[in-house]
Amino acid sequence: MTSFKVLIVDDESSVREGVSFGLKRHYQVEVCATGEEALEAIHRAPPDLVLLDIGLPGIDGIETLKQIKQIDSRIMVIMITAYEDIDTVISAMKHGAHDYITKPIRMDALKFSINNALETVKLRKEIQILQERCIRENLPCFIGESNAIQDVMQVVEKVAKSPDTPVLITGESGTGKELIASAIHYKSPHFRGPFLALNCPAIPHHLVESELFGYEKGAFSGASPTGKAGLIEVADGGTLFLDEIGELLPEVQAKLLRFLEDGEFFRIGGTQIRKVRTRIVSATNQDLGRLIEEQRFRIDLYYRLAVIRVEVPTLNERRDDILPIAKYFLHEYSEKHGKPFQTMSPEVETYLCNHRWKGNIRELRNLIERGVLIGEGPVLTLSALGLGSNGASAGPETCIEFDGSLRFPELPPTGIDLGAMEDHYIREACRLADGNDRKAAKLLNLSYFAFRYRKKKVFEGSE
Repeated sequence: MTSFKVLIVDDESSVREGVSFGLKRHYQVEVCATGEEALEAIHRAPPDLVLLDIGLPGIDGIETLKQIKQIDSRIMVIMITAYEDIDTVISAMKHGAHDYITKPIRMDALKFSINNALETVKLRKEIQILQERCIRENLPCFIGESNAIQDVMQVVEKVAKSPDTPVLITGESGTGKELIASAIHYKSPHFRGPFLALNCPAIPHHLVESELFGYEKGAFSGASPTGKAGLIEVADGGTLFLDEIGELLPEVQAKLLRFLEDGEFFRIGGTQIRKVRTRIVSATNQDLGRLIEEQRFRIDLYYRLAVIRVEVPTLNERRDDILPIAKYFLHEYSEKHGKPFQTMSPEVETYLCNHRWKGNIRELRNLIERGVLIGEGPVLTLSALGLGSNGASAGPETCIEFDGSLRFPELPPTGIDLGAMEDHYIREACRLADGNDRKAAKLLNLSYFAFRYRKKKVFEGSE
């Protein structure tokens, strides 16, 4: 109980002292005499519950209540009134008050009301802890403190509050778009509902409609004699993630648009309108604008899917997060495969930080799992990753590392990907210069216009 903080706001010192004395054994208690003092206290350290007198000097209790809810709508407020004026009580409840009590205050009635209010707070905190645990344990793409991923996390926090607003996630392959969709689901009010995913190109075109919307018995040759519920129906009260949404056929796009507009659909072969509350989160690594120009994707569907758009950064744009994510995978796969790995060698860390990650998080995860399977531990080495002592890959791809000096490495017999190396340093210069093109050009000893030309080729070519 001591984890809850209660703020008592009343201009009568006898009320403040009496109520405070009755509650301080069980709660952290703070007292204020005016609404202005209360708002300052809430800005400093928001309480879980406010006991708020309606008849305050200065700004009255109703106005104070409004401003409290603007600061944090989750703060529970119990109004205190000297007389039971129905209009005033109704006004307080409309503006978000949880309950009200009348003076003289009876402590048994007050404690009963407080317990009810704090049960709601307790449940909310338990849900938040559970949601954060789901994110922490299941979503490695959120590991790290780079500005790029922090910006995404802030968008996810805001988007998740709505249980049914469509979201479009864009980004390169392997950046963790499905994990972002999972985060949106687990942070939403319907996080206890189902989270289902459909990789659109993985399903034969002629089966996608039945997978999404289901069918009635006898709808087509080979249909189940009992019919089948589609994923949109099965995910009712939760989230359906549609990966590579640009692969949908035009007729499926039209049916999906209708569902997004009014939440209604027909099963294939059915005549009964079905209505569900399923949030659609979609993703693509394609240029939907180009598909729209080619008339392969409906522009009205695009605008409905992209009510909120989340752009996932590449791993190359999150250099500060590479080692934390790699260590997460090292721990995960060490436990999974029963290996004693505890850390990585300095050479491995250098390689991971300097490598150009074409496959993003997926490539990093696969590399670490391979190292755990091949190596013996407790230290992950370059040889376990299938790399030579200088970081050169034993496979078909070769990565050349620079140690920061003017000494260049020798050209290996297998050769190097010069274009990839140039792309890497263009991106690195952009990162180090915080997006300032003139600073980035100076880092590479290029003219401003030469840098802009090369940068355009790198970033437009990767879309």
